[in-house]
Formats: sequence, C-alpha cells, structure tokens
Amino acid sequence: MTDAELEDLVQRFAERSLPKREWTHTAHLAVGLWHVSRYGRDDALARLRLGISRLNESHGTVNSATGGYHETVTRAYVQLLSAFAVRHGDKTVAERVTALLADPLADKQALLRFYSRMRLDSVEARLGWAEPDLAPLP
Repeated sequence: MTDAELEDLVQRFAERSLPKREWTHTAHLAVGLWHVSRYGRDDALARLRLGISRLNESHGTVNSATGGYHETVTRAYVQLLSAFAVRHGDKTVAERVTALLADPLADKQALLRFYSRMRLDSVEARLGWAEPDLAPLP
C-alpha cells in the first residue's frame, strides 16, 4: 500500500465516505495501524471506537449486542498493532501496513490464538472488554 493509498483510505474512513464493500478486514487493519502509529495506543483506541461506530451507522449497520462495533476485537487489535508498530518503528506507516498485511497478524483468525471462539463471540466481549482466555496479548 502506498502512502497516498493509505492516506486516502484513512480520510474516507474519517469522513464516513468509505463504502461498506471496502470496509474489509484489511482496511480495518490498515486504518488501525495508521491510527496507532499517528496517535499512540490510547488515543488511537478512542478514535477508532468512535470512527468504527460512526462508519457502521453510515452503512446502516446497527451497533448492538449482536452486531456492528465489537469492543474486544477493536481493543485487542489496537494492542497487537501497537506492539507491531514498535517492532517496525524504522519503517514509514505505509511500509508498516505492507509488512502487516504479509504477517500472520493479518489473518482473520489471528485473535483465536488468544481467545476461544465462545469468548470472542459473547455479548460481553462485544459490548465491553474481555480478557483473553487462551493466551495473554503481548
């Protein structure tokens, strides 16, 4: 992903003009890593919570106990992306995203190394923070 492509993606995310079909797992990761790299873990988490919820709403997706925004998934990925950003601190953000997309962390099942499916799919995990039940996050 080029710098220009990444900036365009992040801008469309922020403006809520990113079409639902483009709000893929890869896009989530790229936007997340950009935010972590730009704002640090805590500020990135706050911005992503709001941004993802608003983008979902703009797509007509209801953020509820059964769909839409997922707190544990977002928070866990922000933690993982923060550690990834530190390990790749010598790269530009676009280079980090390219490296991330080739990393096992980009696998859609990556969180299942830390969470059981039952725990991750729980209402409690969607609405609030759930600690990993298989292995600690780095």
